[in-house]
Amino acid sequence: MNFETLAIQSTQFHDANASAVVPPIYLSTNFEREPDSSIPHGHIYTRASNPNRNALEKAYAALEGGQVGMAFASGQAATTTLFQCLLPGDHVIIPDDAYYGTPALLQDVLSLWGLQFSKVDMSDLAAVEGAFQPNTKLVWMETPSNPLLKITDVKAVAALARAKGAYSACDNTWATSVLQRPLDLGCDVSMHSATKYFGGHSDLLSGALIFKENGALAEKARMIQALGGAVPSPFDCWLIVRGIKTLALRVRQQSENAAKLAEYLSTHPKLEAVHYPFLESHAGYEVAKRQMASGGGMLSIQVKGGAEEALAVKSKVKVFIRATSLGGVESLIEHRATAEGVHSVSPKNLLRISVGLEHVDDLIADLAQALG
Repeated sequence: MNFETLAIQSTQFHDANASAVVPPIYLSTNFEREPDSSIPHGHIYTRASNPNRNALEKAYAALEGGQVGMAFASGQAATTTLFQCLLPGDHVIIPDDAYYGTPALLQDVLSLWGLQFSKVDMSDLAAVEGAFQPNTKLVWMETPSNPLLKITDVKAVAALARAKGAYSACDNTWATSVLQRPLDLGCDVSMHSATKYFGGHSDLLSGALIFKENGALAEKARMIQALGGAVPSPFDCWLIVRGIKTLALRVRQQSENAAKLAEYLSTHPKLEAVHYPFLESHAGYEVAKRQMASGGGMLSIQVKGGAEEALAVKSKVKVFIRATSLGGVESLIEHRATAEGVHSVSPKNLLRISVGLEHVDDLIADLAQALG
């Protein structure tokens, strides 16, 4: 089944009550048992399971090509759950340019109960191999990376992790299931901040884990999900299911817009660098072409000068919205170092751009006037 058809078919919901085409929202906290205490529909309490969340989780697994999908209250909740599947004393390898919340979570929270981690340039396979320790249990990839859009060879790193007896996981938020399928490339787990492209309208908060196999790792994650309770509301699940139906159309148009915008910006005299994986000048271009269907809807630019010059450009935009996050229908621009705070490692002259569904000529014209 092609992705567009699968996105519709996997999110259909059989409504036994009214035969509604659009699924109802089950806001109930609890569910009635039969007189003999049996559970007629498999639901007891909505922290453990809910019809809307079950439907979403099945769709996640279908779209990513996995056996198990799990929905969480946020992308960070999903990430935290996977790390909590490990044991004190275990070691994790993460990218040196990962989303800033990932190393912060490991350093400020999970290291306190004994989880160890190392940062490495994931675009360098030899460096990844050199980072393995006897206690390495998980390799965490993020490709394209945030905010420099560095590319990791998912297939090669996943194979290396498997050979070393470790799990591999990939943050697939930026590429989405439309453009990249980490599980098909050998990963054990794929993670998404569903707040972004899956939801697609900047009106919800959620995350996802999709497991290639229904094995011990997935079972432990499911236990933590139920006991920890970091689950999305039924309404948020309903919104994501609605967003999935248009996911392919949105992502492909956003990717087309971003590619045209990146091409224009790549020769602009006011810019020091343009980071977009499908520009031939990008260091990860060849790998990106192998594992992605297109370059995605995200890019970053570095303005000549420093933070002052970058902030000046950001202040002049009229079509772009100055806001954090990504993946919505509206185009966003932000000064990443400001968003990340005092511990940011992002270049001070870098602006991160999430390309939306406006006409690309208007987006180009807006940045042209802002750059001057």
